[in-house]
Amino acid sequence: MGSARGFRPDIQGLRTIAVLLVVIYHVWPNRLTGGFAGVDVFFVISGFLMTAVLLKSPPRSGRDFAGFWARRIRRLVPAALVVLLATGVATRLIAPSTMWIGTARETIASIFYVENWVLAGNSVNYLAEDSAPSPLQHYWSLSVEEQFYIVWPFLMAFATWWAYRKATSSSATARATVRLMTVLGAVFVASLVYSIRYTATNPSGAYFVTPTRVWELALGGMVAILPVTFVGRLPLWARTALSWLGIAAILITGFMYVGSMPFPGYSALLPTVGTALVLGCSPKDTTLLGQLLGLRPVQFLGDISYSLYLVHWPVIALLPYVSGHLGLLDRCAALVGSVVLAALFKKYVEDVFRQKRTPRVLANTYRYGAVAMAALALAAGGWWWAGNVHIQAEQRSAEAAISDAGPCFGAASMAKGFRACPQDPAATPVPSPDAAKDDKEVAYADGCWAYRPFTKRPKCHYGNGSIKVALVGNSHAGHWQPALNELAKKNNWSITTYLVSQCAPSDTRQKFDTKEMTDNCQAYGKWVLDQTAHGQYDLIISSNRESVQAEGKNDWPSSEKAARAGFHTYLKKWAADGTPIVLIHDLPYPGNTMQNVPDCLAEHAGENDKCAGTPSSWKWYYPYTAAAAGVKGVHTIDLTKYFCTATTCPAVIGGVTVYFDASHMTATYARTLTPYLEQKLDALGLGVS
Repeated sequence: MGSARGFRPDIQGLRTIAVLLVVIYHVWPNRLTGGFAGVDVFFVISGFLMTAVLLKSPPRSGRDFAGFWARRIRRLVPAALVVLLATGVATRLIAPSTMWIGTARETIASIFYVENWVLAGNSVNYLAEDSAPSPLQHYWSLSVEEQFYIVWPFLMAFATWWAYRKATSSSATARATVRLMTVLGAVFVASLVYSIRYTATNPSGAYFVTPTRVWELALGGMVAILPVTFVGRLPLWARTALSWLGIAAILITGFMYVGSMPFPGYSALLPTVGTALVLGCSPKDTTLLGQLLGLRPVQFLGDISYSLYLVHWPVIALLPYVSGHLGLLDRCAALVGSVVLAALFKKYVEDVFRQKRTPRVLANTYRYGAVAMAALALAAGGWWWAGNVHIQAEQRSAEAAISDAGPCFGAASMAKGFRACPQDPAATPVPSPDAAKDDKEVAYADGCWAYRPFTKRPKCHYGNGSIKVALVGNSHAGHWQPALNELAKKNNWSITTYLVSQCAPSDTRQKFDTKEMTDNCQAYGKWVLDQTAHGQYDLIISSNRESVQAEGKNDWPSSEKAARAGFHTYLKKWAADGTPIVLIHDLPYPGNTMQNVPDCLAEHAGENDKCAGTPSSWKWYYPYTAAAAGVKGVHTIDLTKYFCTATTCPAVIGGVTVYFDASHMTATYARTLTPYLEQKLDALGLGVS
């Protein structure tokens, strides 16, 4: 096989290109917008090398399998565990406490190489977008590769057994090659088809899950079979031209792709096929490309590429908590520092464990590997458990604080006049920043949300009163639920929720990642009209935030205009049935000035004022309530004065944390708004309170 030639400088060169794409993308995401595809280059390389190894020595016994995995463990696990340990310690020392539980959870997921599935689960909840980036999220690709390393030996054992069981002549060997290609080709096609289909319906989840990526590794495996039987027969000039074409495909991806495009799917074919061309054609050292890929700096970066991939992201993710922001010098320092750290890791961690030989190397690899993984998992698990216990205690404290609320607690302090109530910026708010991220309405725990791709449409029911109320909208309707539930108890309501993540029911199409998702959002809006028609409800309460631009619009001002028009026609159809509709004006938007409020409060403990905004800096676009003008039967209410004074929008009001992320109310603050929401509803004279 062409892969059995021994050391190949061109592969180290490809590793350099791949890791530089990823690292530079993370340091300057707006410059190298498609650098994320460097991971796909790594996948193809891994599939190529592992298939070549397994073809050379197909596993035939349990010891063969154990030996293969032991070599993978010695090669990959020590450095990965050391980086996990160092990142956990650094997070605890310098990052806000709001990141601790998430980092502990992802440490455990990364130890057992299931981080990609954890991130895929998070991806369906767009609320996670307001969270600070995890310093361990890059372990998702390592998880995909490790899962591949577990399964691939079994597949190759079957494939080689079937292919070579009667291969005694040259023609039989050719048939064996065809059989090998058939097995790997079947995996390639099945995974690629799944990747294309799943990326079209759920691109966020498709990015991380293993089945959408296996074809990339299988492609590398297919190339490992081809060189001698096919590519090796091509003239040198053709192989060189194809190699240059492959490099060009990879670089075009890096500079032309953008993070918002659905990926992998069809889009991943360009960088992966480009990588396959270089691997298959194996540019000679005598060609210009071979000489460039063989340059000493290129080879050095290829040698440390694994360690560089491991260390660079924690450095970038945690550096802002030391420097305050990522300026040009900070970014350059992160880049240089990551290279230095990677070189040290390569020499003192990777090489030490990979080259170490003991009398019982196989048994010791598993023994020491299991002990190290278990010890780190126990430490991270203890950290996670302690954090959850702390949050539960904070939640109980919040409940007690609401029960014992004084005259200036929460929104009451704004009602009395913000300066009329004592505000202690050094006091720990309720809920604390750690607990605030989980202080959400019960609709989340109850599974009441229609998430992307909007094909599932759950409804939830709260209360059993005779007055039927529908709560409709995206997450900015949902965060009013705690206050509305209090009103339901008092006013004999029963509430039915129609809640959807991001999608705002409207006649204007929103620009989601795929056309199918946009179509599904439109269908959801029509379904809501049908579900709430014919006098089924005495009152409809709704709110929406425009978080996804209108289709065909590339800026928020023009999108707002289109959204307002779509909301207006939608509201006219909705109100035609005669059921009174109340639209709640959306909140100020802290996301204009910060990642999220709890992280800011934790980072600036005792300095709550540093996390405040102003009415102008936290202003967003509010097409929904504006669209109600002139629509009979549609009423609007505005409670902005309970979030901002004329000059400031505090992050903590009356001792209560206002937001659980960058735009949504905590359930605690929402409950303190209950009497003021009731006053607004009473003023409308709808006879439901």
